[in-house]
Amino acid sequence: MSVYTPVSEIQLAAWLKRYSVGALQDVQPVAAGIENTNYFVTTSQGRYVLTLFERLPADELPFYLELMAHLARHGIPCPAPIADLADAYLSALNGKPAALVTRLPGASLDRPGVAECAELGGLLARMHLAGRSYRGYLENPRGPKWWREAAREVRPFLDGERIALLEAELGFQSQQRFPDLPRGPVHADLFRDNALFEQGRIAGVIDFYFAGVDCLLFDVAVCANDWCLCEPARDRRLEPGRTRALLEAYAGVRPFSEREREAWPVLLRAAALRFWLSRLYDFHRPRRGELVQVHDPEHFYAVLQLRAGDRDAPWIG
Repeated sequence: MSVYTPVSEIQLAAWLKRYSVGALQDVQPVAAGIENTNYFVTTSQGRYVLTLFERLPADELPFYLELMAHLARHGIPCPAPIADLADAYLSALNGKPAALVTRLPGASLDRPGVAECAELGGLLARMHLAGRSYRGYLENPRGPKWWREAAREVRPFLDGERIALLEAELGFQSQQRFPDLPRGPVHADLFRDNALFEQGRIAGVIDFYFAGVDCLLFDVAVCANDWCLCEPARDRRLEPGRTRALLEAYAGVRPFSEREREAWPVLLRAAALRFWLSRLYDFHRPRRGELVQVHDPEHFYAVLQLRAGDRDAPWIG
C-alpha cells in the first residue's frame, strides 16, 4: 500500500462524483505496504479506501473485487467494494485502474497472543467456507510458476549460500503434488498488518490483492509463519501455544484431513519460500514511488532455513 501515483484533492473530488458517497472531506496517503497506491478517503457519508492498481493485470482485478464483495455478503469482515453510478467496481483515475472500498474499524497488532491467534484461526476457516460458493477463478498468482520466474530475477544478487538454499527448495517443492488437498480462494497474504482488531475480535481482514485459488492449507501456513513465531525479531521457530491455538480454532470450524496433516511441513516451507522470493524481488528490483516500504528479505531467508531443516515438523493441534 505504498504511494506511487499522486492524487490531488481536486482530482479525487471530481472522480468521486461518479459515486453516491457524498462530498470529499479529507484524503490521506497510506504509506504501509508495497504493491498499490492507497488513500484513506473521508466523505460526508462515510470512510473509504481508494486503491489505484499499479501492477496487477486489468483482467485479474474483477476476481479480487468480486471475491471481497462475495465474502462481505457472507458475513466476513472484509472491505466491501463500492459500485459507481454505472454499477461498476472499477474505473480509471490518473491513468490507473481504481476502486473504492469501505474502510473498516480496528488496528493491527504487533504481538498477537494465544487468544488473537485463535480468533484468526476461526475467522480464516469461516472465510474459506464462505469462499466455496464463489464462482470466480484465478490460480494463485504467486504460486510455483511465479517462484521460478522471480528466482531467475533475483539469483544474480545472491551469494552462494543463498543460491544453494533457493535451488534446493525450488527442487524440493517441484516434487510435491497435493491434488487431493481441499482448494479454494485464499487470501495468501494474511499477515498481522492485514487483520484489524477491535475489542479482542477481528473487525476487518484487508488487502486481498494477492488472493487466488490454492490449497486452503497454504493460507494457514502463511498465517502461522507470521503470527506464531516465538520472537519475530530473533527466533523464527513456531511457538507451540499460539500455533496450537490457530490450528485448533481453525479445525473447530473446518476440520483438517489426514492428508493436510501430512502436508503441513511442506506447506510451511512453500509459504516461507514465496515470501522470501517476493521480498528479494522487491528489495533488488524496486519501483520508484513517493512513499515506498520494502521489507527485509533476510527475515524469510531465516524462516525458510528453519522450515527446510525441520523435516519432521510435528502437526500441532
